[in-house]
Amino acid sequence: MNASACAVSKASLWLNIDWAKVESAVKRLQMRIAKAIRNGKHGKAKALQWLLIHSFYGKLLAVKRVTENRGRKTPGIDKVTWVTPAAKWRATGTLKRRGYRALPLRRVYIPKANGKQRPLGIPTMKDRAMQAIYRLALDPVAETTADLDSYGFRSERSTADAIEACFNALARKTAPQWILEADIKGCFDNIHHPWLLEHIPLDKRMLRQWLKAGYIEKDRLSPTHAGVPQGGIISPTITNMTLDGLQQVVEAIPGRRRYRLIRYVDDFVVIGDSKEGLEQDVVPVVKAFLIERGLELSLAKTRITHIQTGFDFLGQNIRKYKDKLLIKPSRKNLRTFLNTVRKTVKTLCQAKTADLIEILNPKILGWANYHRHVVAKKSFSLADNAIFQMLYRWIKRRHPQKSAHWIRHKYFRRLAMRNWVFSAEIQDKSGKKLLKTLRFATDVKIRRHVKIRKKAHPFDPEYQLYFKQRRLTKGLSASSLEA
Repeated sequence: MNASACAVSKASLWLNIDWAKVESAVKRLQMRIAKAIRNGKHGKAKALQWLLIHSFYGKLLAVKRVTENRGRKTPGIDKVTWVTPAAKWRATGTLKRRGYRALPLRRVYIPKANGKQRPLGIPTMKDRAMQAIYRLALDPVAETTADLDSYGFRSERSTADAIEACFNALARKTAPQWILEADIKGCFDNIHHPWLLEHIPLDKRMLRQWLKAGYIEKDRLSPTHAGVPQGGIISPTITNMTLDGLQQVVEAIPGRRRYRLIRYVDDFVVIGDSKEGLEQDVVPVVKAFLIERGLELSLAKTRITHIQTGFDFLGQNIRKYKDKLLIKPSRKNLRTFLNTVRKTVKTLCQAKTADLIEILNPKILGWANYHRHVVAKKSFSLADNAIFQMLYRWIKRRHPQKSAHWIRHKYFRRLAMRNWVFSAEIQDKSGKKLLKTLRFATDVKIRRHVKIRKKAHPFDPEYQLYFKQRRLTKGLSASSLEA
């Protein structure tokens, strides 16, 4: 068989995989691992993890995940990507523990909201796939032992669940009034390696390779002495497991006072009934917990506030107005979103109207959908008005001599009771004219989010029907939004 025929054969093998069967087989093994952990049978769990890691279905699913996520086209230091079906099939056969050696990460920087840059380590495709296999085996353990009020980087959980947990804890008239806003300084970059190697239930040889792989920046190899790579697929799970137990430690503080911790990865809040209690009881306990793991609180982002003053958490502002708790998009989040839109509009000063609409619509709908579970109607109106002003200036720069009447006739339409809908006519492949319009944030309906049950996770048979019904409800909500 010649090379081209062999490639076609391997491509057809990949394209004909029954993914439902693959995912079902992997899920059954994951549920058995979770059951063994719940029953305290750690030896059995370890054996089942080994079985999953070495299974053909596990390798298939790992390759599928790393070739379908957002970073699938971003190579590591070897400049290799798995794009074609044949390449994906061949990659499955290379995922073996024996002889495996992790390569250094490719260091890049991404901008942060505060203007600084966050370092990001890009592993090679093979390293990503190997991490994905081991994450399949580690996730059932992490979910079974996780803090109940931990919501970041966990399957079936989201920021909306964390915000709803805050609402439930603070909405009552008799609810605690003080909040410790906490943030861990450089969490991903500073976790103590000896602690990870001792406490994370993972193949130590593999874990050590990923932790000690180093990174290459400007053709220079630098070692890694602490932390987990921020671009690593398994890093979020490891980070969550590092911080699991913090909720139990805080909420078990002895005394008459009671505290509630709600966490989204390394961002968390502690709710208490007095400022003194948070300062004297909670902060020392949190610091001691973090020091053991090589971490510390960020002084710049850690503060204690009263609920009447309000605080920002995950892009939302949570505050009581007299006795009524309202959660709104934070001013900082709205400002960041509008700055992003403004930069996009300025960058596309010479673009076609239809192309500008094509780029702006996902940004507007993505931001609005993120905030659709809170009191956001006013923020949506402010955003729509600001975007209109940006677009009007964009048009005036292109046509400085044209009147407002001409601009309205050229660029705007009256649609569904709206007078100024930014629009452009395009032609489809058949030559038929279509109207492309800019979406409004206020078109997104406000819907109260139903918080996930605390003890529910996808590897517990008891909650399989619950998650099926929950996904069905979400699917119906999504379809109504699209309509």
